[in-house]
Amino acid sequence: MRRHFTVLLPTLGLCSLAHAEPATTFNLLEPVVVTGTYAPNQSFDLPYSIDTVERAQIADGQLGVNLSEALNRVPGLVVQNRQNYAQDLQISSRGYGARSAFGIRGIKLLSDGIPASTPDGQGQAASLNLDVAERIEVLRGPASAIYGSNAGGVIQMFSRDGAGAPKVGVDTTFGSDGFNKNHVYGEGGNDYAGFVLDASRLDTDGYRDHSAARRDQTFAKVHVRPDEDSRLALIFSTLEQNGTQDPLGQTWQGYKDDPRSVSSRAEEYNTRKSIHHQQVGMNYERYFGDATLQFNLYAGKRSVIQYLSIPQGTAPNNRGGGVVDFDREFHGGTLRWIQPIEVAYGALTLTAGADYDRSTDDRRGFQNFSGDTLGVKGELRRDEKDTATSLDPYLQAHWELDRWTVDAGVRRSSMEMEVNDKYLANGDSSGSKKYQRTTPTLSVMYAFTPELHGYVSAGKAFETPTQAEMAYAPGAAEGFNFGLKPATSTQYEIGLKARPDERTRINLALFEIQTEDEVVVFASSNGRTSYQNAGQTLRRGLELGVQRELSEQWQANIAYTLLDATYDESVSQGSSTIEKGNNLPGVPRSSLYTELVWKPHPGISMGLEGQYRSKVYVEDSNQQTAAPAYTVFNWRTRFEQNLGPWTFHQLLRLDNLTDRQYVGSVIVGDGNQRYYEAAPGRSWYAGAGMKYQF
Repeated sequence: MRRHFTVLLPTLGLCSLAHAEPATTFNLLEPVVVTGTYAPNQSFDLPYSIDTVERAQIADGQLGVNLSEALNRVPGLVVQNRQNYAQDLQISSRGYGARSAFGIRGIKLLSDGIPASTPDGQGQAASLNLDVAERIEVLRGPASAIYGSNAGGVIQMFSRDGAGAPKVGVDTTFGSDGFNKNHVYGEGGNDYAGFVLDASRLDTDGYRDHSAARRDQTFAKVHVRPDEDSRLALIFSTLEQNGTQDPLGQTWQGYKDDPRSVSSRAEEYNTRKSIHHQQVGMNYERYFGDATLQFNLYAGKRSVIQYLSIPQGTAPNNRGGGVVDFDREFHGGTLRWIQPIEVAYGALTLTAGADYDRSTDDRRGFQNFSGDTLGVKGELRRDEKDTATSLDPYLQAHWELDRWTVDAGVRRSSMEMEVNDKYLANGDSSGSKKYQRTTPTLSVMYAFTPELHGYVSAGKAFETPTQAEMAYAPGAAEGFNFGLKPATSTQYEIGLKARPDERTRINLALFEIQTEDEVVVFASSNGRTSYQNAGQTLRRGLELGVQRELSEQWQANIAYTLLDATYDESVSQGSSTIEKGNNLPGVPRSSLYTELVWKPHPGISMGLEGQYRSKVYVEDSNQQTAAPAYTVFNWRTRFEQNLGPWTFHQLLRLDNLTDRQYVGSVIVGDGNQRYYEAAPGRSWYAGAGMKYQF
């Protein structure tokens, strides 16, 4: 706990400087959310853990690069910035998703109701564009079972609508390690229609060697209201990354010798990744009296080519190849009906709907060498079509009865994975597997007073294996691992939500999660990882979120998570054994985020951020060196001036003020023992922008 106080002391010390000059810069009104119930409700009145990060927090002194900027302030979440744009962020929720080697695992990602996760549960956080975000809602615990195969919860981003007189803007930011982001946008709207256009380019040399990246994002949204009872929105977005360098992980000795270093394999094979992603979506909503019809459709394409460091001549390179190359087409939609019903006691709302999602990968693998030339596309070693399809109906009831609130839901989740193997030189690996489960959830809240609510929540959840986890059978056998079973969980949560006064909001939750058939690494070697089911695991923890308006100019935020995540029985792992009581790798026991914000005058905002994270085990035996605990501080400030139709702003940000050397994220179970990914030392960022309103 001493380290926790290390983070809190600067916050408490600065609090003593607060004074009460007239200002109206903070507003602790309870946010309205739709995640969980689908219909708008105040988060304070919902019987489960749900938090919102608003636009002001997302944009205040932040770079708009990735979700770690916004989500560290949400208890229960651990967001590890890999400093590796080839592998995306690592986000875990109550321990789920911590062992994902790339992308987001075990958490449902949505953007304007459109999935950023494939039907098998693999998501890509980079496709969520923070420059256009209005708010981000984060749902955790048993209630998330209503969203299907994602036991860790739901992260849903909502883009803003164009509103007000038309305006155009541009801004640029520079910083350490060759960082440069240029951003241009235009938007506007009225009561009948609106538009948002946004484009940005990010360039960086990266903190570590061989980690340069360029990322281009575009976004376009048009919404119209044909009449007072309906709304239609059309959304288009793209993500382009060409030749993003992948520095891979580091060994412990390599990290200690030089935190900027990379494995020689990364440079020998020029490990890199290119992504081309485009998608379009439609959201339609219509009111029929008190009832609401919601309907969305989406479709898109994603192409990826990735050059790995699998050594020439090893079995994995000869079987599947060291170059991953796939073209994905995906589409789907949702149909939902929300019906309030008059009952003798209280207010009842029923929601019935169904989600359909499908993704098809034309997946190829090539050797990553040609003759003596390394890091190029060589002979074909894999050619298949992988199709994942899900169709999930669900029913939910929300009943407000005097001091009681009851939420109950049930979803019939199914996911089918089909493989059509067209490379038959090593045998036919074609096949299919269908996973089905019914996941119920029940949550009950009681209002002790209008400002103190207590709740209990329970539910069943399950996670299907992803395509990547099924790609290789254990041992030397060829073919998909269709023997993998879904992980099933029983989750319990008890919590309190309090508003002691108009300036304070407190959320406290205790939870327990019992999981069977957890999907864990069986073996990992030379770039080829196979998985197995690992019996039982147990997660118990506490989450605390506090927002406090200290005065009209000062605000403090605290997010604390305590999580004990262990194996609840011994499990054989290849030739070794995972002992009962071992800690799940990738999961810190304690995480603490504190933030102190000062707004002395309209147009001036300053913030001090503190982040503590306890040590993190890197593999299942807990024998390898754990990534040590660390505490870091960041400082930010933003200025804004209005001159007629012009608005100007400036940004200055300093990260890791004490220049602490630490491991920012880990690669769980890496077969080459390259578990560690160093975080940057002290870093600076400065930016400026202007906006013109017509």
